[in-house]
Amino acid sequence: MTVKVKNKAVCLTHHKGKYCALDNKCPHQGGPLGEGSIENGMLRCPWHGWDYDPCTGKPPGGYDDGVETFDVKTEGAAVFVEAEPEEESYTTISDIVAQTMVNWKVNTVFGMVGHSNLGLADAFRKQEEKGKLQFIDIRHEGAGAFAASAYGKLTGHPAACFGIAGPGATNMYTGMWDAKVDRAPLLTLSGQVATQVIGTQNFQEVDLVRAFDAVAGFNHRMDSNSDHAELTTRAIKHAILQSNVSHLTFPDEIQEMKVPDMEKPGSPKGRLTNRAIAPPEEELYTAIERIKIAKRPVIIVGHGARFNMDAVIRLAEKLNAPVLTTFKGKGLISDRHPLGCGVLGRSGTPVASWFMNECDLLVVFGASFSKHTGITPKKPTIQIDRDPEMLAKFDPVDHQLYGDIEVTATKLSEALKGLTNTIDQRPEIAARWKIWRAEKQKRLLDSDIKGVSSIAVFDTLTKLAPENAIMCVDVGNNAYSFGRYFETVNHQFLMSGYLGSIGFAMPASMGAWAAVKNKKPVIAVAGDGGFAQYLAELTTIVKYKMPIKIIVINNNELGKISKEQRAGEFEVWKTKELNPSFADFAKSCGAKGLFVAKNDELEPKMIELLNHDGPALLEIKTNVNLI
Repeated sequence: MTVKVKNKAVCLTHHKGKYCALDNKCPHQGGPLGEGSIENGMLRCPWHGWDYDPCTGKPPGGYDDGVETFDVKTEGAAVFVEAEPEEESYTTISDIVAQTMVNWKVNTVFGMVGHSNLGLADAFRKQEEKGKLQFIDIRHEGAGAFAASAYGKLTGHPAACFGIAGPGATNMYTGMWDAKVDRAPLLTLSGQVATQVIGTQNFQEVDLVRAFDAVAGFNHRMDSNSDHAELTTRAIKHAILQSNVSHLTFPDEIQEMKVPDMEKPGSPKGRLTNRAIAPPEEELYTAIERIKIAKRPVIIVGHGARFNMDAVIRLAEKLNAPVLTTFKGKGLISDRHPLGCGVLGRSGTPVASWFMNECDLLVVFGASFSKHTGITPKKPTIQIDRDPEMLAKFDPVDHQLYGDIEVTATKLSEALKGLTNTIDQRPEIAARWKIWRAEKQKRLLDSDIKGVSSIAVFDTLTKLAPENAIMCVDVGNNAYSFGRYFETVNHQFLMSGYLGSIGFAMPASMGAWAAVKNKKPVIAVAGDGGFAQYLAELTTIVKYKMPIKIIVINNNELGKISKEQRAGEFEVWKTKELNPSFADFAKSCGAKGLFVAKNDELEPKMIELLNHDGPALLEIKTNVNLI
């Protein structure tokens, strides 16, 4: 058997009435001898079958690759093994990396501990024991990367995802791309096989620097002679300043190496500049002159404006301008605000599209004009963004303002004070909302025996969801219905925007909870297809007592794909799903599980879900045709 003597693993044997102790590591591949067996008087390594004398540690045949032994004595039923004095502790490369992360306030890690990242994992353990870091051990590295991506989208600051060499690292790839294309800061840390076997097709060996070169803007391997604190600092700095993905990979033997006495952890002191830049004066003047002559300006905000909405709304109020959002920007202005018009595009409301079509000028903050945003290229447009790559990315734009959104919106407000002659569009906005809400009430009457309609689900959720909840959205018809029918107050939304990855909602809810703890409610809404992709993470939610509320819209079908097959005049094929009882699954994980199949059960069950003190799931049997 294997026993621990202080911090050393020892193989304890009992052979011919005698207790003996040997080093637990086979000298060839490190096989755990305590898991072996004694055959014909010899201790056999469980990994490759090499034999040793169970007491002397010597192999047969006079070979010199024996195993170290330790003195043993017995007293009654107790067996004592002589322990050598423990070596004086020292700072490892992993310790420097973990402390640098903590100094930069990268204090949340989603990951899985495995054989090629144990040194770095142990450094995280030390920081967690000091209360400076939270490590959430997930069931699948892909979910960890999605959770870290969601954390970055919500806070603007990176969390880390963490995996082993080979498959653990490649599992993180999709979540890394989600962060990259949605401009979320993310730090990815991967273990790696030992340096000496890189490039030899070793077990679980993947060239991770090459593999992640397309997705990670900063992408390096730690070596023994690297400046480890500086590489970590630059990785985090890149993630923050570029809103991008950074990746560091750590060969196995590097992680436990002692760092030179001169090397100290990095910190953000003196390393970050103020990014609140103003647009060039000439372009700003041209935009101001154009706004002055507008009668019916409209403001559109995208995901890139999420941290600057106070300044944007002040400008909108000066201009009497309706404020529309892209789907990724849903919730950036309340639907109850007199200028709020909801979402544009496929997931949008007719309120938003009507005002865009009637305007004489678009003023667009933090949106890219991709086809999914629904922003027309046919109207005179001023585009403001802090990233010059986003300006006029897909079509020519009349006026481009490269600058910080808050600074630019504030300068426009100040320069336009008393100089505009816009129409007050608030009465029209109220009238358009009245028409749309009446239409929604008519659609609520659509129902049949095949299940609840999505309009009923989101009408009920609009009534009952806490006004400050963080809403995590999946992909599919459930997301389109969510965007169209759910009305926002002070909600924040997280979604897989440009990547559009199914399965995002539940991992994202873990990232949101890690960021806000219990200061805000967190609700995840997923279709059956998306929820099933990371089903096991419900056990993570229960393990960490995350009071997340999950709504699963179950129609036993990948409904959006069926719809696209019909639209393309294909046969509907391979989109039907065989699902378990998700409510029963939730109960088996230790969460509250609820089920609804009829409209009249929907409200009381949703109240029960939202009032539950702890993780809970509501499975709603829905009609795939009523979206």
